[in-house]
This record gives sequence, structure tokens and C-alpha cells, in this order.
Amino acid sequence: MQRTQRSGTSRATRSLAALFAAIAALLTAGSALLTVGAANAAQAQAPAQAQAPTGPSAYLAAQLRHDPVYVSDELPRAVPRSTAPFFAAQARRLHVPTYVVVLPFAASGSPDSGLLAGIHDHLGRKGLYVALSEMGLSDVQAFGMSVPGAQDAKTATMYEMPMDATPREAFRHFTDMLLSGQAHQRADQARARYGGADNSDEPPALHTTQTDREDQSFLTGVTVIGVPLTALLITKYAGARRRSRRDPSGGTAKGGTGRAVGGTGRAGPSAEPGGAAAPARPRRQWPSLELGALVLAALLAFTASRVFDDTTTGDGSVPTAADMRARVDRISEGLRHDPLYVDPEIGSPLDAAQHAALRKRLGGLPVPVLIAAVPMSTDDESQGDEDLLAKRLHDRLRRDALFVLANPTSGRIEIVNYGVPVEPSYLYDRPGGLSSADPAAAPLGSRLDKLLTYLSKAPRSARPGRPYDPPPAPDPVAQQKLPGLFTGDFRAGLFIGGLAAMLLFGLVVAVWALVRWLGRGRARAVAAAAAPVEPRRTWLRRTAWAEVDALTAELESVAELPEAARRRAWECLDAAALLVDGDSDGRVDGDATPAGLACAIVLARAGRAAVREPSAPAYVCHRNPLHGTAAERRPKPPAGRRKVPIRPVCAACREKPGEVLRLYGADASGCLGYHPYPLHPGPLAALANGAGIDQLTREVRESFGVN
Repeated sequence: MQRTQRSGTSRATRSLAALFAAIAALLTAGSALLTVGAANAAQAQAPAQAQAPTGPSAYLAAQLRHDPVYVSDELPRAVPRSTAPFFAAQARRLHVPTYVVVLPFAASGSPDSGLLAGIHDHLGRKGLYVALSEMGLSDVQAFGMSVPGAQDAKTATMYEMPMDATPREAFRHFTDMLLSGQAHQRADQARARYGGADNSDEPPALHTTQTDREDQSFLTGVTVIGVPLTALLITKYAGARRRSRRDPSGGTAKGGTGRAVGGTGRAGPSAEPGGAAAPARPRRQWPSLELGALVLAALLAFTASRVFDDTTTGDGSVPTAADMRARVDRISEGLRHDPLYVDPEIGSPLDAAQHAALRKRLGGLPVPVLIAAVPMSTDDESQGDEDLLAKRLHDRLRRDALFVLANPTSGRIEIVNYGVPVEPSYLYDRPGGLSSADPAAAPLGSRLDKLLTYLSKAPRSARPGRPYDPPPAPDPVAQQKLPGLFTGDFRAGLFIGGLAAMLLFGLVVAVWALVRWLGRGRARAVAAAAAPVEPRRTWLRRTAWAEVDALTAELESVAELPEAARRRAWECLDAAALLVDGDSDGRVDGDATPAGLACAIVLARAGRAAVREPSAPAYVCHRNPLHGTAAERRPKPPAGRRKVPIRPVCAACREKPGEVLRLYGADASGCLGYHPYPLHPGPLAALANGAGIDQLTREVRESFGVN
């Protein structure tokens, strides 16, 4: 029985051992199967992840899922990321779900690009989707709901906003237009006004640019110096002309004339014995014209400073330090985990196969290479400078490598060597297709593949490469600040304004001289008609009778006249009547000589002058008595010169001596023809010696035997 119990116990023990061994085998097999399944699942998941939906629409939808406003970090100089709250505040005014993306113009897409539709498909939320760029409003679409007037507000905004409008201003204008309730009318008006084929009518600019400020400074300089100087020169010239008319000799007047030095119209304060006036002491005068010009210049400068009062350009948004380093942080973080980085905001120039192939090739190169496929713009932190971006990436990564910056929009490829011992000339002298090419004609993926093949054959150098430090990008705050109005081209404007003032003054003087010349020519023509040098007998007869009749009418019509003037006028009329109508038959005498008729004309005109101006001089021009009364006697010659008789002259002959009157008749030798009037017999010849009107009337009466 004991043997039977022992055998039963041993069999049970062996059965339990076998059971445990089977269980262990099953566990081992299950573990192996689980490991293989996990590996297969991982291998299956990798292609699935590689084939996951990617692209700008998916990336932007992921960003909008966390915040309804996304501002790209590629435009810190134009649209800083710190301005996102402004866009959010404007979007909340619409009281509808609004999603706003601000992207570079190359990535913002046109209405036909389907960017907003793709974002909506990935985001899966209804609302109003708005895309903006540094150029303004790009596209507006509503999905899953109706937003009346959205498209009209978009049209009005795109037409009415000028080219320099910022995204902030464009989105605010769009919001105001959509809330105004007049979007449709404004869209039609804007389309009719600005939608012409020639686009000649553009909305006025909103901001003052650097070029505008240079033009303003130049215009201010021209105005500040040109206008006052022109006014000063013309005023002084007019004053000089006026003084010259008052005192054409420009000298010191003598005693008794009442004319002072410089033509001031006042007599000197003291006089020498014997009648000669001492030179008048000129009074000290403030340069009133010059002070007036300075005051005018100051007023113009003050007005310009108030009109051109902008101190900055743009809408006032200033990027922060975080805005300026955001893109560099994003790219460097991507390169830290992957040597091939493609900007997610743009359509990838590489498909999944190209991306994987390039990553594999980068891992097998003999030199470290980092590729960043990112767009470059003058509005980014580097202001479009690839060398500066490469330096910032190297400083952030602290890693030596060949930095390859590929611009998907322009097709440009730039290589910057930081610490890699590669021959520099080999990098610089690479084939042209590996530097720049049209992205449409030469896809970026194939060019990068050829570039990696080229870099794999790069010869080594003894020293690691190190580029020159690029110049820093301009400070965005200083870049927006406008120079002072009275700097820059202001000095050039002062020079041009002064030159323009001189030219304008010369033009005014020339035009005035021309007008005076034409006026003098006309006056000479009128004077020649009234006082010809060689008058015909018919003219003398007709004019003598007309002048006598005119003097008779004026004497009959005048009511009051000083006694001296009345006496002279009546004496002139009596003497002229004797010369013209000695027979008193109411007609010009047939035997009236040219000298007698000319003398009658002179007397009649002198009488009319006494009636019109009782203080008129009692002398006529001795060169041609038909010119009328004399302005003054000819001045005496200076001391030491030969003395000549003082003879009266008219105003015209005073400036330029005219020709001597010549009358038809016989001279002393009996030769007929036109001879100077002093050679003709009769009282008229006395005028050549400076005789006055009173003496002439007496000689006429004596010649006719009338007392």
C-alpha cells in the first residue's frame, strides 16, 4: 500500500511539473508573438504616419484649433505676432465665429487656391474664415453659416484700401464695412471708381514713407528759401524802379528843387549859401524787406512742420524681441530633431518619398549638412538675408554644419559653411542649377538631391570654414521712424529754391522789360501819330483845326480856372487862331505855311495843357514841339565841361533824345524839302532856343501886328 501511495504521489508530481512547463512554454510563445506583433504594428504605423494628412491647411487648422487668430512669424516687421489680440478684438465685433490667418503673400493663397476651404475641412468648424497678408486682405469665405455682406465688404475693402494699407487697417476696414450695412453700395461704388481697366485712379496713400519724407523735405527747402527770396527780389526791384521814376538822375538835388539825395522827395536839412543844397544825410533805416522775408520763411517752415507732422511710418505696430526671434526658434527647433526642415506654412515642395530619400542621404554624407526649406522676405527678422539667418541658426543650435537655405518660392539655394573643413571655392563654384532656378521648371526636390550628390564629393580643406559676419539687420523701430523734416534733402531744396528764385526773378525782369518795350513801342507809335517827325501839309491843316476847336470847347466848358492858367490858355487860343484862320472866315487859310500850322498846333496843345493842369510847365520840347509840354529843362553839364544852353525837353526825349521836327518848305538857299523847323521863318523857330509859351504867343501877335 505504501508503494502504491508513493507511485500515485510521484505521478501527481510529474503531472504538475508537466503542466507548469506547458504553461511556461505557452507564455514564452505568447510573448514572442506579442513582440512580433508590436514590431509589425510599428512598421505598419510608420508608413501610416508618413502618409498622414500634411500641408499648410492641416498645419493652420491645428493652430486655429487652439486660437482662432493665427499670425505667421515670418512677417515680424510688417505684422508682428504680438498684434494677434487686435485681430481677435476686431473679430469679436462681428458676433460670429471668425477664424483669421495672417500669412506671407506667397502662402496666403488666392480665392481659387482653396486654402480657406482646406483649413475648414481639417478644422471642421463653421464660421467666417479670413486670410490676410502683408499686402492686405486676401480672401474671405463663410462655411456652414450665412454672413450677409461678407463678399461685398471684401470687395469694398480690396478696392478702397491703398497699397500701403497694413493687414490691421485692412481687417478693421473690412469689419467696419461689414457692420455698416452699406457693404453692397460701397462695393458697387468702389468697383465703379477703382475697377477700371487702366487702374489710373488709386486710393490715396495712408502712410508717409521714407521716400515721401525726402520729397517733403525737398519741397519744404524749396518753399522756405524760394518764396521769400522771390518776393524780396521782386519787391526790391519794384522799389528801385519806382525810385528811378521819381529821380532818374539818382543824384543830389540842388537848392530850391525840393529833391533830396536818393530820390526821397524831401529837401536836405541844410543849404549852402548861394542856393546850393548840401548833401542830405541819409537816414538809417531798418532792412524791413529783409526782415519781412525772414518772417515769411519762418512762417512757411512752421506751416510745413504742421502739415508734414508724421514721425513714423506704418500703423504704429512695433515688433517685440519675441516676435523677432520666433521664426529662428521654430526653424532651429525643427533642425535640432531633423536635418531636413520644411516650412509648414507653405505647400511642401517635397513629397513623402523625396522627403524620406533626402533624410536618408543626409545621414550618409561625409560632412554634416542641415537643410531648411523656408521662404525669405524683406519683412522677416533677417530682412531677406540668408547669411544672417544662417548665422542666427548656427548661434542657436551651436552646431557646426553646412547650412543649406532653400527658398521654395524663388528657387534660390544658399550654402553657408560654419565649421566644416570643405574647400570654399568648391561651394561657391557649384553649377548654376544648384544655386538658383525657376521652381516651376526645376523642382526643388530634384535640385536638393543633386546638391547632396555634389556635396558628397566636396574636397576637404585644412581649416574649417567660417564666413564673414553679415551686417545686422536694421532695427525695426528705427526703420519705421521717419527722418526729420529739416534734414536730408532739405539742404538740396534750399539750394534749388534759391536757384529757382533767381531764375524766376530773372524771368519776371525779362517779362517786365518786354512788356515795357512793347508799351514803349506802342507809345512811340501813338506819339509818332500825334507828333510825326515829318508831318504832311494835309495832316498839319487837319490837326491844327482840330486842336483849335478842342481848345475852344475846353475853355467854354471849364467853370473855374486860375487866372494865370486862364490867361495863358486864351492867349494860346488867340495866337493859334491868327495862325490858322487869320481871315476869320471859319476855314484854314489857304496861304498858311507848314511852320505856321505847326506853331498853331503847339499853341493849342499848350493851351489845352494849361486847362487840364494849371501847373503845367510853360515850355515845350525844343527837339519836337509837337511832343507837348516839357517835363523839365535839360540839366546843366558838370563843372569843367562846355556849357550849353539849357533847353526844355519832354519825358521821352529826356530818356532818349528824339529826332528834330522837320517841316516842308524852302531853306535859306531856296531848296525845297523837309528841313529842321528852326530853319523855317516864323515864331516857331524861337522854341529851338528854349523860348517859352508866353514868349511864343507874344511873337505871334507881333508878327500879325496885334498888341
